[in-house]
Formats: sequence, C-alpha cells, structure tokens
Amino acid sequence: MRIPRHIGIIPDGNRRYAVAKGMSKEKGYDLGIDPGLTVFKLCKQYGVEEITFYGFTTDNTKRPREQRLAYTKACIDAVRLLTNEDADLLVVGNTESPMFPEELLAFTKRNAFGSGRIKVNFLVNYGWEWDLNNLKTLNDGRKNITKNIKSNDISRVDLIIRWGGRRRLSGFLPVQSIYSDFYVVDDYWPDFKAEHFTEAIEWYQSQDVTLGG
Repeated sequence: MRIPRHIGIIPDGNRRYAVAKGMSKEKGYDLGIDPGLTVFKLCKQYGVEEITFYGFTTDNTKRPREQRLAYTKACIDAVRLLTNEDADLLVVGNTESPMFPEELLAFTKRNAFGSGRIKVNFLVNYGWEWDLNNLKTLNDGRKNITKNIKSNDISRVDLIIRWGGRRRLSGFLPVQSIYSDFYVVDDYWPDFKAEHFTEAIEWYQSQDVTLGG
C-alpha cells in the first residue's frame, strides 16, 4: 500500500455529539481523547511518519468559558497521554496569548518519548494568520517561505481526515496543506471507529498524487 507519510487529523463534531446525547456542549471534548490515542496507534501500525492533530484555534477561544476550559483540558490530557507512547511531540500555537495553556509550554520544542518513532504535532491556540504573520516582511524574491512560518517544523501534509461531515479546512496549516488529499468522515469524532481510518487509507490509494507535476 502507498501510505501517506504525514496525516492531518481534524477531530470535529464533539459539541454536536454531546447535544445529540442530551449533554451540555462542553462534555463532548473529553470524549475525543481516546479516539486520538487510537489514531496514533493505527498510524504506528501502518508506518505513518508524522501526525498533526488540530487541537483548538484562536477563533475557538471566542466560545463560552466552560467550553474553552473543556477543550483546553482535553488538549493537555491528550498530550500528556502521548508522553507514554513512542512519540516525538511538538505543540504549535500562539504562546504569547493567555489562551495558551501553561502546562504545554514545555512541549513547544520537540520532546521525544519512548523511541520517538512518530512525529506528533498538536495545534493549540493556533491561527493561520498568526502562523503566516512573518511572511509579510519577506522580499518577493525570497524562495523558501516555509522557514519563515511559525509552524516551520511541520512538514507537508499528504492526507487530511476530518470527522463531523464538514468539508472545509478551517485554517488548518495553509502552507503544509497545499497538496493534501482531503477525506471527510460524516460521523462525529467521539463516534470514531477504526474503520474510518482504514477506509481513508484505502481511499488514498486511488488518488492521483502528482504534486502538480
């Protein structure tokens, strides 16, 4: 099989899942932690080299306080959980904002745990404008722009999988996603099944990956 080297994960639908189950919206975030660990283990099994999880964005911080606290805690718990795995962890986001959790500051430089076999990136308090802000100072003739974005340690994404049925990137790594194939799962993220992942990998086999060539 042709395995994507780098997979992006957009775990959407937590709030909608909670409402459908008769819970308040913030209760849905904690239910997304176990699916994330399962995705990590599947990526390890398939030989994926890098994963990027979309934690929360700077726009998400406009949500009600109880939701903001819930998804922030879920991101912290997810990163801590991955320290028990063979993961080379990196958290990328606006650390100058009070919305960035202090508990994750230590992970804004890569930390290898276990064998560090898979690069795992977490986007936390991430915004595409924040990421690309330095580009406005570049001369037009400069070629390698990727060195001047704040997410420069994250490589080009081959496949993006989004749960929750939405067909949009929502600002996910605009530079690295330039040639990504995009697979949508209609089920909400807390409804994750391993088949979602394996079906995405099978779908990827039929894509004509030319990178414009």
